[in-house]
Amino acid sequence: MALLHFETANMSDVPGRVHIQIDGPIGWVIFDNPDRHNAMSVAMWEALPQAVKALEDDPQVRVVVLRGAGDQAFVSGADISQFDQVRDSLEANQRYEAIGNAGMSRIADCAKPTIAMLKGWCLGGGMAITLNCDMRIADETLRYGIPAARLGIGYRWPGIKKLVDTVGAPNAREIFLTARRFNAQDALRMGFVSRVLARGELEQSVRAECELLAANAPLTMASVKIAIDEITRAGGHIDAARIEAATQRAYESADFIEGRHAFMEKRAPVFRGR
Repeated sequence: MALLHFETANMSDVPGRVHIQIDGPIGWVIFDNPDRHNAMSVAMWEALPQAVKALEDDPQVRVVVLRGAGDQAFVSGADISQFDQVRDSLEANQRYEAIGNAGMSRIADCAKPTIAMLKGWCLGGGMAITLNCDMRIADETLRYGIPAARLGIGYRWPGIKKLVDTVGAPNAREIFLTARRFNAQDALRMGFVSRVLARGELEQSVRAECELLAANAPLTMASVKIAIDEITRAGGHIDAARIEAATQRAYESADFIEGRHAFMEKRAPVFRGR
């Protein structure tokens, strides 16, 4: 099947790029900086929200999958070689963090299901990206960690909360305080990933998961994502009206009628997201 290719920005003069491919109901966000194990340059962080939004806005796409180019890494963190230029003062660091946060928020707020497909290195900013995805699936080559304590980086509390919500406080402490590398079986034990596949089986398994998700009702999945987001929000305040509005949209949709009819007629439903 032919893939449609979209370049999010003209980045020929800077290291790395983020681009997307569309393959049926699957939209791929690809981090492409192989010379640095897909480390995120500033240009890549800037391109990330555009890439996710382009897939979210495409009616053909039902599931968004984030992956690294090649077989060596998902994302090996931020491109530290740029730090002397882009994080050399408090003001510059705040600008840098705002750029990164915009990309991660766009992933977290995506109405469509998001999957991080993990192989090889997933460090620092790479882990932060994955923690904003709905699901993480890895193969046995995964190696992950957060080296902030070895670099003297201050880590903002929302990112720490994302990790605590995913792996629990004891595991989050071990990951942050030791700054060491963990393997795929550690990821499974901690709950960082939902499954670990043998080398060579990852993409096939992710595609099968995408087919399952693509067959489900988009408005139902979007409403559940909103509910989970509100339930896990810091501070304990839940915007019940936001959840109720999303749930009501699902109840009032043509997809709800289709789901009922398909059940009664003993056939697979065909949902259209409206």
